Amino acid sequence: MKLEGKIAVVTGANSGIGFATAKTFINQGAARVYITGRRQAELEQAAASLGPRAVAVASDVTQPSDMDRLYAQIQSEVGHLDIVFANAGFAAFAPLGSLTEEHIDGLMNTNVKGVIWTVQKALPLLRSGGSIILSASIVGSKGFENWSIYSATKSAVRSFARTWASDLKGRNIRVNAVSPGVVVTPGHEKTGASADQLSGFFNFAASIAPLGRTGRDEEIAEVVAFLASNESSFVTGSEIFADGGVAQI
Repeated sequence: MKLEGKIAVVTGANSGIGFATAKTFINQGAARVYITGRRQAELEQAAASLGPRAVAVASDVTQPSDMDRLYAQIQSEVGHLDIVFANAGFAAFAPLGSLTEEHIDGLMNTNVKGVIWTVQKALPLLRSGGSIILSASIVGSKGFENWSIYSATKSAVRSFARTWASDLKGRNIRVNAVSPGVVVTPGHEKTGASADQLSGFFNFAASIAPLGRTGRDEEIAEVVAFLASNESSFVTGSEIFADGGVAQI
C-alpha cells in the first residue's frame, strides 16, 4: 500500500495508460483518484469499473476553465493533492511537406499547453512531498519518420520535467517524466494510420525492444506509481524510459 491515503489526479484516464495508472494507484492504497477525459460516457464507465475511490470529472486539458473547475472540485471535496499524472495527449502522424495548422495546433494544444495547464493550476493544492509525473515518449529522442510534430511535443514534456523540478524544489515537490516505448492502446486507432500501417509499426517496435515485444500499459502504470510514492523521494527532474518491459532512468 505504497500510496495509502494519497489524493491523485490522472488526466486522460478513459483507457490505456491513464486508466491502468488510476487502477494501480487505487490498488496501492490511494484514498481518491480523480480521473479526467473529454468523453463523458467512457469516463463514467471507467470510474465505475475502478470503484468508489475513483471520481470522474469530464474536462478538456486544453481549456484552462475546465482545469479550474476540476481543481475547484478537489479543493471543495478533499482540500489538497499529493499526485498529478499529466497523461492526457494524443498522437497523429504527418510527413514534412503536408503539415497543416490543424495538425500542429491540435498536437501542441493538447500535448504541450494541456500539460502546462494541468500542472500549473494544480500547484495551489499540491502539498510538500507531492509528486508530478509527466507522460513523455521515446519519440522525444528518436527520429521516426512522419512523426515530427508529435515528437516535438514529447521533447517539450521532457524539458518541462527538468525545468519544473528546479522551479519546485523549494516546495519539496518532485517532477519526473516517463517515456514509454510503443504501448498498444486504443489511442493508436485515432492516429490516422491504417490497420496495416499500425501492424507494421507495432512489429517494428517489437523488433527493436529489449524484450522483443511492445510495452504493456500496466507496466508503465507501475513505473508511474513508483514515482508517485515516497520510495522515489530521491528522484526528481529525471526521465524514466520504459521500453518493452524494461525500465531505466
